Amino acid sequence: MSAATTLPPPAPRRRQAQPWLWRAQGLLFNYLPLLLMALLAGGTWWLVKNTPLVDAPAEQAAPRHEPDYRMTRFEVQRIASDGRLRVQIAGAELRHYPDTDTVEIDQARVRAIAPDGSLAIAEARRAISNGDGSDMQLIGDVHLRRLPPGAGEDAPAQLDVRGEFLQALANSEILRSHLPVTIRQGGSTLNTRNFEYRHLTGQLGFSGKAQGQIENRSAR
Repeated sequence: MSAATTLPPPAPRRRQAQPWLWRAQGLLFNYLPLLLMALLAGGTWWLVKNTPLVDAPAEQAAPRHEPDYRMTRFEVQRIASDGRLRVQIAGAELRHYPDTDTVEIDQARVRAIAPDGSLAIAEARRAISNGDGSDMQLIGDVHLRRLPPGAGEDAPAQLDVRGEFLQALANSEILRSHLPVTIRQGGSTLNTRNFEYRHLTGQLGFSGKAQGQIENRSAR
């Protein structure tokens, strides 16, 4: 069984009880685009792809699936034109494979600061990206957090996403996972066996059972 919806039209002034799926989609729609844009901030991965090689060979050998360079206990940053830090990538080890033009990072940690000052942090045991950064995958103990502007990293997250896999496709602006994911925002929780969120259409889809607990703010 599958489910897919688009955002409902603006609610009239008279308060109405919204279907559970609409409210769950609102949980994703309001915050996931910010994470998606932050984690795929244009040009992030060119920092590691274009790291200069030391003692590069004079003649290029036939490509093999072996890294042509590594960085251990590294940290790279991207600074915006206004001098402010936008993206910071750190990890235990980075490897670039020329035959597939992919970048792999062990114990990956990505910090992205949005223009409004909000902070998105993504952590995973492993991260894989293609050469132009249009396809990024986080694998193993994936944890995404979005923090409000000015908040420290230990502050309560506005949005918390946990799972074992998360893929972000920049060109089509899709965020998806074929494995279970738990999404929390405030007192609301959504557990799905898989999901696909299309930012261009505002459509959320998932199959199988989904469970959620939506905070009733009107009861406060």
